[in-house]
Amino acid sequence: MENQPETSAKPRGYKYFDFVMAAFVTILLLSNVIGAGKVAQVDLPVAGMFVFGAGVLFFPVSYVIGDILTEVYGYAAARRCIWAGFGALVFMAFMAWVVVALPPAADWGNQAAYEAVFGQVPRIVFASIVAFWAGEFVNSYVMARMKIWTQGKALWSRTIGSTFVGQGVDSAIFYPLAFLGVDGWTTELVMIVALTQWALKVGWEAALTPVTYAVVGWLKRREGIEVFDTDTNFSPFAKSEG
Repeated sequence: MENQPETSAKPRGYKYFDFVMAAFVTILLLSNVIGAGKVAQVDLPVAGMFVFGAGVLFFPVSYVIGDILTEVYGYAAARRCIWAGFGALVFMAFMAWVVVALPPAADWGNQAAYEAVFGQVPRIVFASIVAFWAGEFVNSYVMARMKIWTQGKALWSRTIGSTFVGQGVDSAIFYPLAFLGVDGWTTELVMIVALTQWALKVGWEAALTPVTYAVVGWLKRREGIEVFDTDTNFSPFAKSEG
C-alpha cells in the first residue's frame, strides 16, 4: 500500500501507535527510576576517566521515540504521548513519595536502602518534569515544522535538528532549576554539566539515526501513511482528535 499524505488532525485507527506510546512512556519512567540516581564512570582510551549520570544512556531514547511518533503519526499524536508521559512522571513521583514516607514495619530493615534508591529531592523531581514537558514539546514542534520545510526529505536533519533544540531546552531548564545555588554546584559547574549532557544526548541521537530510519520506514509501510502537519494546531493544550 502506497503511503498517502494526510494531516495529523485526521482521526484514524493505527495498528502500532499504542505500542510506540507504551515504549515511550516505559523508557521515560525507567530512565528516571533506574538511571537517574547513579553516577557512573568509564575509563576511555584517550580522554581518561569519564564520569556521567547513568540515565543519559537511556533517557535520550525517549527523544528518539518522540521523533518517530511525530514523523510517523504527526504532532497531534505525539502530543497525546507527551501528556501521557507527563502524567506518568507525576504519578510516579507521587507514588514514590508516599511509599517512602510510609512508616516501615518494625522488623523490616531496608528502609534506608529503599530511601536511597527511591527517595527523591522535590526540587530535582520538579525540574525533571518541567524540563521533560518543555523539551519534548519543542522537539516535536521542530520535528513537525522541519518535515514541512524539507518536504519530507532528509529525515536525519529533522531528527538531529529537533533533538538539538529540544534537548537544549531540556538541559537549559533542568540543570539550573535543579542545581543552581545548591552547595557544591557553582554556576560554572552547572553550565559545564548542562552543556556536556546536551552534547552527549545529541550525539546519542545521531548515533541512533540508522535505527530511527529503520523503525520509521517499517511503521510507515505497515500503517500506510505519510503525515504532514500543515493544518495542525501546535498548542500543547489543544485537544487531539482520534
